[in-house]
Parts: sequence; C-alpha cells; structure tokens
Amino acid sequence: MIESINWYPGHMKKTRELIQENLKLVDMVIEVIDARIPVSSRNPIIDELVAGKRRLIVLNKSDLSDKKENENWTVFFAGKGDLVLPMNCMSGEGVKQLYALLKKEQDEKNRDQLRKKNLRLMIVGVPNVGKSSLINRLTGKKSAQTGNRPGVTRGKQWLSLENNMQLLDTPGILWPKFEDPRTGLYLAFCGSIKDEILDTETLAMELIGVLQEKYPQLLAERYKLSEIAETPLLTMEAIAVKRGFIRPGKKIDYERCARTVLDEFRSGKIGRITLEKESEARTEQA
Repeated sequence: MIESINWYPGHMKKTRELIQENLKLVDMVIEVIDARIPVSSRNPIIDELVAGKRRLIVLNKSDLSDKKENENWTVFFAGKGDLVLPMNCMSGEGVKQLYALLKKEQDEKNRDQLRKKNLRLMIVGVPNVGKSSLINRLTGKKSAQTGNRPGVTRGKQWLSLENNMQLLDTPGILWPKFEDPRTGLYLAFCGSIKDEILDTETLAMELIGVLQEKYPQLLAERYKLSEIAETPLLTMEAIAVKRGFIRPGKKIDYERCARTVLDEFRSGKIGRITLEKESEARTEQA
C-alpha cells in the first residue's frame, strides 16, 4: 500500500509567490480542476490565495468523468458563489459557453463606466489538469506547451485571448503535504504526479481497489471479467491473464498490466469515472 505521496518541486514555491504578487492585477481567476477528482485536484493554497476574487471553476476532462457527477459538482461549487463550467479543453467543448460567461462578467464590470476595459484573468491549477490546453483554445494558437506529463509550463506569461481579454498563465502548483493520503493517490491515478517517482505496480493495484469499490461493472466489462475477485491483486492477475500479459515461465507481467490499467483509466477507456462523489464531499462538510 502507498501510504503517503508528496511532491513539491522548487518551482512551485515560486508559483505561489507569483500568484500572490500578480493577483491584484487581475479581475477574475480561472481555476482548472480535474472533473474526475474535484476535491483532490483543488489546491488548498490556491483557495487561500485567491479568496475574495471572483472565480470561475472549469471542470476539465468532463468527457472522462461521470456525467451525473458533473452535474452534481456544478451545483455544489455554484452554491459556494463561484461560476462553474464543465469542459473538455482538448476538444474545445465548452469554449463558447466560457466566452459567454466572461463577456457577461466584463459587461457587468464595465456597467456605468465611461472607460470600458477588457477583463484581465489569471489561470491557476495543479499540474496536468489541462490549463495549457485551455489557453491554446482561448488564444487560437499554441501559446502554451501541453503534454501528458505534469510540470510542463514554466514561468509567467501574459497572453491575449481572441476576444482581446488578457490572461496570465501560471505553472501548475501542488502543495507540500497532503493531509488526506487519498489526495496523493487520486492525483497520481490521474497523472498529476510524475509516474517516475511512484511504484506503478502498487499504484495500479490501488486504483483497481478503488474501481472495484466504486465502478465494479465498468472494470469487469472493460477486462471481460466474469466476476470481480476478492482482492485488487487477484483482479490485477485476472486482467493480466485476459490480456495475455504473461512472461516466460508463465509468470504474470505485473508492470505491463499496471501501465495498461493506468493508461486506460486516464484515457477513459475503462469508462466515465468520477473517483470523488459530490455526496461524499457534502457529507464531510456537514
């Protein structure tokens, strides 16, 4: 069992300072989170830093997450006073709705003002939630580097959007210590923590355990399992057998099986999955 995952590169400390220094220059913060893990992909440091600023929460990768949970989380965050929009930043789904929301905010800000000003925005979020993909959609060009590896974006960038609004890009920022060990696990499942620092076989087994509990039918259907085994290890071995991940001597190729399960979860091939239910968050806050 992976008991604790923490990853806090030095540039993330600089990102925190960058956000603090530039917050006064912007009218609104766009916080991009992963719709599959809406709690774990929200950095509490960001929450603290931007408190008091108008905020738009983008539930990115909503094409990979449970449709019903997308609706539940939208209502949940809107109830706290934030604007919320499910999106798929890779395909551009939701961009028109985003522009409409931003225009409404800009019109409201400029009401009764003689000099009309374009909104100035800041985009924030943890690594690998899709900030760069969103920026490229909004600017209409490849302004920001993208990749499926966390920590691609570097430094501060002011960018002009297609509607002439200004956007400040910031690198992805994690935090020094995860209070709940599930947070690190869920971020690792979704690729927000570098695989290189993790034990992939154990990580995949942890993921299988969560899927056995929350989405057993999807897991069984994807890997053609007649039934879910008693333990994640036995399920992992059953998946390996079904896929033919067998090494010489009839030994299970755990590493290949682990990478396959992680890749297929991250790409949505197992199904539309939300690991953190809105009802659980509501119960914990009650």
